[in-house]
Amino acid sequence: MDSKDPFVLRHLATVQPELWWLDSDPLEPVSQSALIGEVGADLCIVGGGYTGLWTALLSKERDPQRDVVIVEQYETGAGASGRNGGFCSYSLTHGFANGRHRYRDEMAEIERLGRQNLDEIEATIARYNIECNWERTGELRVAEAPWQYEEMIEEARLRNEMGDHVQVLSREEVQKRIHSPSYQGAIFDPDGTALVDPARLVWGLERACLSLGVRIFENSKVEWIEDLDAAVRVHTPYGAVTARRVALATNVFPSLVRRARKYVVPVYDYQLVTEPLTDEQLESIGWRGREGVSDAGNQFHYYRLTTDNCILWGGYDAIYNFRGKVRREYEFNAETYATLAAHFLETFPQLAGIQFTHAWGGAIDTCTRFSPFWGTSHQGKVAYVLGYTGLGVGSTRFGANVMLDLLDGEETERTQLTMVRKKPLPFPPEPFKWLFIRMTQWAIARADQHGGRRNLWLRTLDLFGLGFDS
Repeated sequence: MDSKDPFVLRHLATVQPELWWLDSDPLEPVSQSALIGEVGADLCIVGGGYTGLWTALLSKERDPQRDVVIVEQYETGAGASGRNGGFCSYSLTHGFANGRHRYRDEMAEIERLGRQNLDEIEATIARYNIECNWERTGELRVAEAPWQYEEMIEEARLRNEMGDHVQVLSREEVQKRIHSPSYQGAIFDPDGTALVDPARLVWGLERACLSLGVRIFENSKVEWIEDLDAAVRVHTPYGAVTARRVALATNVFPSLVRRARKYVVPVYDYQLVTEPLTDEQLESIGWRGREGVSDAGNQFHYYRLTTDNCILWGGYDAIYNFRGKVRREYEFNAETYATLAAHFLETFPQLAGIQFTHAWGGAIDTCTRFSPFWGTSHQGKVAYVLGYTGLGVGSTRFGANVMLDLLDGEETERTQLTMVRKKPLPFPPEPFKWLFIRMTQWAIARADQHGGRRNLWLRTLDLFGLGFDS
């Protein structure tokens, strides 16, 4: 379906460039003050998204006497943590196939740790009474071409050998769950993904941190960090924090450890939300299990029902701007919204005429292996984690635990993993970085169009452990 077709564009007539999750939600907490003057702490965390909040919460659970401070440049959750689709996945490696390709010998352990991490997130939500519309409904990854279905059969066999309990669904079986002419089959993971309101999860974690004595300063951008003999001083425009240890949870924003910047690029991802579906519209698509859904292409969509039966629809395009700039104006992209609307109507033609009400975008921190990596600096007093590539709702908790292990000098089964001990290959400098990414995006689009066949460029990237996807 042509994204420029007036029929498609009419579905965007009432769309507003706003975050659906933040639209008049009464649970949004009051703002915290900016940092004025100098304070001391045992641990200073830079960044108030999922990674920063999990780091603070886990740190206090490990040692309730530890004095913990969070410094956030905007408000908690203002970045990717409040802008995602609310898929909380067990995967720590951006999917099983990517993880097995890179960490074959450790994949069974990584899978176990990932599922344990997801269970512990659920337990934390219950323990602190976090109201975030948590639904452990599982995920359907649907095949829209025969080659995708064939790969699913082998993936399911390998995953189940490692202790998973996934099911391969035929065309008829998946159609019984969700009615779409696009579906050729699916793989169903009944408990490996939960759906959540991402903004409410941020706010709930913030309240939990405050209840444990964590101090949070908002609207306080960290400008630089200073190495002292036995501490690190974190400088903001109006003050500073002097701490024994510092955890950097800056996600897509330029790392305060300059040598880490070469490993990450920001790509923009976009989402639409429909108006609430009527009973008749819901009946036309089924979806009684309320599963999270993604399709199996290299450029893939993800979509879900919200609590009031809107459909959130996102993904596909992953837009890199020259020199990796992160700007507010990039968060709205009319061309991508039209593309998403056209793909939505191809998937659910029975919903023709429905209106999209909200549209937004946000930057994802991705690296050449599509999964997080860690590092330390300043003689081990500073730790960082980056590179979640869009699956950070769940894996940020694992990332926070690893940072604390590194800062506390603890050797754990987490820190022994290859994915923790080694970094990804860096991206080349500009303009080669831009050319590399654009060429790779072109190649993966062609692979989707030609039965998944990877051309010489993609096979070369595979050989060197490089790549790029949406």
